[in-house]
Amino acid sequence: MANPINYYTFKKDEWKNFYHTQSVPLTKESLKQIKAFNDQISLQDVKDVYIPIVHLLDLCTQNFNDWQKTKTQFLDKENRKVPFIIGISGSVAVGKSTTARLLEVLLSHFFPEKKVQLITTDGFLYNTKELERRGIMQQKGFPESYDMKALINFLNEVKSGQPNVKAPVYSHEVYDIIPNRYDIIDRPDILIIEGINTLQLPSNQQIYVSDFTDFSIYIDAADDLIEKWYLDRFKKLMDTAFQNPSNHYYELAHSNRDKAVQMAKDVWQSINLPNLEENIKPTKTRADLIIHKGEEHRIDNILLRKY
Repeated sequence: MANPINYYTFKKDEWKNFYHTQSVPLTKESLKQIKAFNDQISLQDVKDVYIPIVHLLDLCTQNFNDWQKTKTQFLDKENRKVPFIIGISGSVAVGKSTTARLLEVLLSHFFPEKKVQLITTDGFLYNTKELERRGIMQQKGFPESYDMKALINFLNEVKSGQPNVKAPVYSHEVYDIIPNRYDIIDRPDILIIEGINTLQLPSNQQIYVSDFTDFSIYIDAADDLIEKWYLDRFKKLMDTAFQNPSNHYYELAHSNRDKAVQMAKDVWQSINLPNLEENIKPTKTRADLIIHKGEEHRIDNILLRKY
């Protein structure tokens, strides 16, 4: 697909010139701790792409805070702290969680006076029992598999400045919501929310996740590359995390490997790819910033919305 007309498009060598830094506040080892399993990112990408993004976000937050102050003065209301919410979207296996964690670390480093927190929308999936009751276990990740009322209420409380707002926690190990476990979001200056549905706006909803975000990022790549990354990750997980007896896929990891990989291919074709095509990819041009990746997760282009 051609680049949208309402975006500026930059090669990485152009983008890196918008902010110059002499050092990167990470080492190869600390970066390894941030990146998602099987994701690829270099310190050079951090310097050339993500540090300029962080400083762009700082400008956005300054303008956002100035506007909140101006608005409350105009309305003769008491000035209050309103968190700046960054939404990060894209397909499974494309690197959303790496981007989210990296931005959290970089924002906290460059602007230590700001409180930065991170959650994923995975915590608002219905639990397995409820998905099975509704008969939509095979649509896990599709819009109907999320408790949208709970997610919207959560975001409304955060945006309203409520203290200690609870977000349910999802475990990729047990493939389900962890009962009675929560992440606590306590009046951050910046909240990063990562998930495949952060840009979606279904026609039957009066208000949705994207109504609460102040800046949005979409991680993009060709479908065939994402499928390759998804299968590569699955194969590596077969040899590592899936070996834990408590893991949802433990029995699968000890079954016929070829059959297991074929199952993963079937899941991609029957669930993840349709969800990408029907519900995720159409939201791409709603993002403020698009990061496009090529082979080996290499960042090729950065697209910034013009207006």
